[in-house]
Amino acid sequence: MAQKQGPAIDPPRPRPLWPVAALARTLWQGEGNLLALLPASAYRVAAGALGYSRRSIILFNDPVVVRQILEDKDGIFPKSDLMVGALEALIGESIFVTDGETWRRQRAMIDPAFSHMRLSIAFKAMSEAVTDQEARLDQLAASGEPLSLDLAMSHLTADIICRTVFSVSLDVGVARDVFDDFIVFERDVAQVRIARLISDPAWTRVPQKPGVLAACARIRSHLGALIDGHTGTDDIAGAVMAARDASTGEGFSRDELIDQLGVFFLAGHETTASALTWAVYMLASRPDILARLRAEIDVVAGGGPVSFEHTRRMPFARAVFRETLRLYPPITFMPRVALKPASIGGRTLRRGALVMIAPWTLHRHKSYWQEPDRFDPDRFLPEGEAAQTPGAFIPFGAGPHTCVGAGFATAEGILVLARLARRFDFDVSEARGVRPVARLTTRPAREIMCRVRLRHV
Repeated sequence: MAQKQGPAIDPPRPRPLWPVAALARTLWQGEGNLLALLPASAYRVAAGALGYSRRSIILFNDPVVVRQILEDKDGIFPKSDLMVGALEALIGESIFVTDGETWRRQRAMIDPAFSHMRLSIAFKAMSEAVTDQEARLDQLAASGEPLSLDLAMSHLTADIICRTVFSVSLDVGVARDVFDDFIVFERDVAQVRIARLISDPAWTRVPQKPGVLAACARIRSHLGALIDGHTGTDDIAGAVMAARDASTGEGFSRDELIDQLGVFFLAGHETTASALTWAVYMLASRPDILARLRAEIDVVAGGGPVSFEHTRRMPFARAVFRETLRLYPPITFMPRVALKPASIGGRTLRRGALVMIAPWTLHRHKSYWQEPDRFDPDRFLPEGEAAQTPGAFIPFGAGPHTCVGAGFATAEGILVLARLARRFDFDVSEARGVRPVARLTTRPAREIMCRVRLRHV
């Protein structure tokens, strides 16, 4: 967030190329980055093949068809074997990777637990974590030391999740160990290797590095220790531990608790950290947007505490967060796999075909958004939202699989942006070298380094 005026920086994105050139670029960069693999046509077609591969990869951009696939009423399109293979060592058979009856049982138990964990309760823990982060930023502003924006947002959101899930701060030894191992996991986990994606048949296991598997084992051990020592009642862990299956009266086993709470930690900290990294970066690049955001914060909350009620009266802050989710959806791709031959959206799919739902292309599709690559929060003010194509904005998924933590993440995002924008300027180093990649989430290819200063009022 920078006060100085200057030319706005266009939101970073890979330049779309024709398919063979896009493949050559992706292999040359060696990052396994599917964003660089997307051809220019991916942002225009309703459905189309993504390159040439042994298993067939079909991208769907029609919002109606996307919803049909995600609802999957006939059980034909479960979550992709690639995604399951990447995450199973960490979160086992959790709600994030299961389908069918197993998923329905888990969701039925977790939904009441999450609704019991009222945002008004969680908000206090969120606010305390932000206060601690502000203290760290005060020290950096005084010293002039640079910081990694990515790491700062990851640390903050991990602290929020630790406090809301387990009622402990990230400074507690076990919680800090979980965070450190998540950094290893997120950096090195293999979800896709381009060469294997082209040549391997469906359901070929993607081997994980020994370091990743070791990190997963340590995380599960740490989460088990937090569960064993847990005594809280007004937090997410307490609510999930108390959840019962309506038909059997049984709760989650210890391993199942580790699976489910691992999802909350993974999805609740990594995805929000991704969104906040990009949001702060965009505000640093757009002093005009930052000025409007600060004006709203000053009117609604002034210099006092930012309450939960205040965040509900900040439509522009909400719009900034949602526009960031549009341009940089944390979950870049939502892959599914065809269990049997099927026809949908005018395409015939063979068994094992990779059915690609991509919030990245849907959110930037030329049929659904005007100037889709421009950062424009006004799209998400009431008049702009009324003009949107239904189903073209799916940062939290769609249908019954919509993320259970969507409301939590939105309140968290608005709070963090309001608190940090009100007090700090972030000056980004080498802003024009920033580019996104699709890893576990949508992240910068390299850390975004910046310096923080106290806002000059």
